[in-house]
Amino acid sequence: MSATDRQPTSTDAALEAHLQATAAERLVDYQAFLRFPSIGALPAHDADVRRCATWLASALTSSGLEHAEVSETGGHPVVYADWLHAPDAPTVIVYGHYDVQPVDPLDLWTSPPFEPVVVDGRMLARGAADDKGQIHAHLMAAAAMFATRGLLPLNVRYVFEGEEESSSAHLASWLEANRERLAADAVIISDTGFFEGDIPALTVSLRGLMYAQIDVVGPPIDLHSGSHGGVVQNPILALAQILAALKGPDGRVRVPGFYDDVVELSDDERAAMAALPFDEDAYQAAIGVLALVGEGGYTTLERRAARPTLDAHGIWGGFQGDGAKTIIPAHAHAKVSSRLVVDQDPAAIFEALRTFVLDIAPPGVAVTVTSLGLGRPSLTPTDLPVVRAAERALEAVFGRPPLHIREGGSIPVTASFESILGLPVVLMGFTQPHENAHAPNEWMALRNYEGAIRAIAATFDEIAADG
Repeated sequence: MSATDRQPTSTDAALEAHLQATAAERLVDYQAFLRFPSIGALPAHDADVRRCATWLASALTSSGLEHAEVSETGGHPVVYADWLHAPDAPTVIVYGHYDVQPVDPLDLWTSPPFEPVVVDGRMLARGAADDKGQIHAHLMAAAAMFATRGLLPLNVRYVFEGEEESSSAHLASWLEANRERLAADAVIISDTGFFEGDIPALTVSLRGLMYAQIDVVGPPIDLHSGSHGGVVQNPILALAQILAALKGPDGRVRVPGFYDDVVELSDDERAAMAALPFDEDAYQAAIGVLALVGEGGYTTLERRAARPTLDAHGIWGGFQGDGAKTIIPAHAHAKVSSRLVVDQDPAAIFEALRTFVLDIAPPGVAVTVTSLGLGRPSLTPTDLPVVRAAERALEAVFGRPPLHIREGGSIPVTASFESILGLPVVLMGFTQPHENAHAPNEWMALRNYEGAIRAIAATFDEIAADG
């Protein structure tokens, strides 16, 4: 019988007994990890990121792993550990990120974001799902296997970074510098989730990312709008004109050349997406919007995961306090990004955006466009042995075969593992849809967290059995 045809393994009885006995202790440790405000994108939290990295290295050692270190990158450190005592077994890299998103708007949180609480079977805190909860599941899986077996069934290298939420700025160079000690057969990334309805899933495609800031500068200081209105270009209005010109009412991005390298979905790919158990009305209700919009000619699932986008994320400038202040502001700013699909080059898309913005900028203001991060898209073949191993493990633990889905988000390191180390990547995440990642009241369902621990252990067993 081939590895592809083999039935999934059942949950290890000793492992299960250990996990049942240590559940309370495990949650306390999970909460300790979540208390670090490791917001990597904000310099004010640099020390918190460093403290979190140190804690994580210690936790890896406590789990039974070796050679744990806080490895410098030129930015926030990578936390590395390994266990390499299975000479006839494969080697996998496990990747995750311990940095988290900013917490604003703070007033929408029902509890402080770095004081984790369990509410209705959910762990509520920033990072509970993205991605500390999934990192912690990997630590607990390793700890449980060491506690019940004294070893792992394969060789594992753990790579946890502190800059994923700010485009993994230093990770590619770290991977290059550590190429020899990162020798492996495959990579497992747990930074994705299940499909709608909390159905187990393996993500087979991620969009890339181009993130930029647009700055519009007018007079050197704010001017009185009564004295100078009508003769001076208003930077806020100039910025509004620029942003409005980036997309048309049909949902298409107007930047010249934006779609040149987009690979269209095949009929089979569109049919596979259409066959997914997706309830569009339920999705709209879950995210609380009045209507679903986007590029014409494509379904919601296609637009959400398999088509490129352009979005604005923040806009500021001028007077924003209570009451009235009649000024022409000196400057205005916006942050924008594009999610990119296979074969789109994020650097080329940034240059196209910058050129277009400068071309359409109205007179009377100085405009600059600055890159804030780039990440390439990725696509994983579904017939890889390591993918089949993950499928069997998920089925064994969650009771049904996982779906293959495309994810609209970006994990820049996925393409880096593929291009720099030449390794296949399995995107095996465990969060429920709508877990509020990047938003107030982020949560992780404890049943998914506990299932993740068991599925990770089962995946290791399946990969080792495949050889």
